[in-house]
Amino acid sequence: MRYTFAGFVFSLAMAAAACTRQDPGVVTAPAAAPASFERAIEPSPAALNRSAVTPVQSTDSYYVSGAASVAARAENRIVAPARNIIIFVGDGMGVSTVTAGRIYAGQKRGLDGESYRLAMDKLPHLALSKTYAHDGQVSDSAATATAILSGVKTNLRTLGLTQSAQFGNCSSSEGAGTDSLFDLAERQGLSTGLVSTARITHATPAAAYAESASRNWEDDTASGLAAPCKDIAIQLVDWEEGDGLELAMGGGRRHFRTEDADDPEVEDRGGARTDGRDLTAEWTAKSAEHRVIYGQGAFENTNFDSETKVLGLFEPSHMQYEFDRVDDKLGEPSLAELTRAAITRLSRNDSGYMLLVEGGRIDHAHHGTNAARALEDTDAFDLAVAAALEMTSSEDTLIIVTADHSHTLTIAGYPARGNPILGKSAYGIGALARAGDGKPYTTLGYANGPGGGCRSAEGADTPDCSREDLTDVDTTAKNFLQQALIPLSSQTHAGEDVPIFASGPGASLVSGVMEQHEIFHVIGRASGLVAPSDPGDG
Repeated sequence: MRYTFAGFVFSLAMAAAACTRQDPGVVTAPAAAPASFERAIEPSPAALNRSAVTPVQSTDSYYVSGAASVAARAENRIVAPARNIIIFVGDGMGVSTVTAGRIYAGQKRGLDGESYRLAMDKLPHLALSKTYAHDGQVSDSAATATAILSGVKTNLRTLGLTQSAQFGNCSSSEGAGTDSLFDLAERQGLSTGLVSTARITHATPAAAYAESASRNWEDDTASGLAAPCKDIAIQLVDWEEGDGLELAMGGGRRHFRTEDADDPEVEDRGGARTDGRDLTAEWTAKSAEHRVIYGQGAFENTNFDSETKVLGLFEPSHMQYEFDRVDDKLGEPSLAELTRAAITRLSRNDSGYMLLVEGGRIDHAHHGTNAARALEDTDAFDLAVAAALEMTSSEDTLIIVTADHSHTLTIAGYPARGNPILGKSAYGIGALARAGDGKPYTTLGYANGPGGGCRSAEGADTPDCSREDLTDVDTTAKNFLQQALIPLSSQTHAGEDVPIFASGPGASLVSGVMEQHEIFHVIGRASGLVAPSDPGDG
């Protein structure tokens, strides 16, 4: 591949004293320091040559409380300036997914899974994030991404808007807009980029650049969409902040292409747009540096160590699951490769950058109670985290790894240590644990979903709703669906807290049990993009 890391070292003596790199992904915790020292390295316009601003959503009640909580935490902690920000979101990657993913990754490599350490495990700061939405005890990716990127809790299925907006009501979005971290970064001259294995018009990446009363309005075919509302794909291409995105790569090209245009890779597939706008052509028409790429070959032939502005659309819809990507004849880059390319491109800007990386298909596999694909994609996501840690310095780059919400995955029974995490629960060799019905069960299961008791591992209905006998079933196969308690067509999200891992400048503000929208204020304070509030304001 032609892309290379255009590295640089941005050295701040005080920050270096606070955080010293030990090895890739492992950073020492900042030492205690007197209050005078802490205040001396508080990020400021002078430290980063940035003008901290107050976003338009600053009067929102969630914004006010989140800002006050982070301000109170910052009073006695070291907060060094963060030149660069990388936000990793493992979609649906709750605590049980991290644990199972850790064991899976270790066992996959022939190691002891239980004691294995993921790259994200090595980040020195950890907190729990409360993921509820303004109107939901259990949230979705649109509301949670808005919390992370705009600092407010909002209503389910709405993007980039405050709580006053109503789902599906275009007119309710007027006056409910927000300034996302990406809006603010572009205004200060930072480079910005998005990478996802989902569609780049999907909920999580869309929250960076779009405001929409419905996450479903990805193109102009959305029911009820009318002026002044714009679909999400148009908002990406027409985004007016700064000089626009330097890079956006993932799936979803159907939303950028017209219905009469044949897909460039997949036979008998076309675009989705009915308004006649070819947004890929509009992207390339912006300048000689704007380029659209589709496949692995085009990706490998792109020089990311250049001023090229890349719109990478590798699938009509979502990108392939990692298991299927490696078998795909057409080929598409891995999440780690996309992350390396993005850092290479964005690092060219001496003013710094902001990058969002989403492992979007962890969530989709969970919805299908397909734990094998969920854990394989978790491993691929963690490899992207490892790539970022290798390419950046903890002295100037704040890395946050979190999830938007959890899923109903459970790890249960009393399996022996070293038992395959995707296998049947076993006390030892040949000693399968059995349930009250006399049948074995898997260590991993779901509270609900299409793998319910009324359905076999192959997806066929069982006549009496009895649980399938798994004795002779290979539960480690990538197509196996874990059994679920309650049969549903799609497994649901779960509402428990999710982890936040962090390293680099400002990471010390990640601790305890946090409101999800506080992540915005941690990043805003460390980056110098958001004007800090007084701790008493909340």
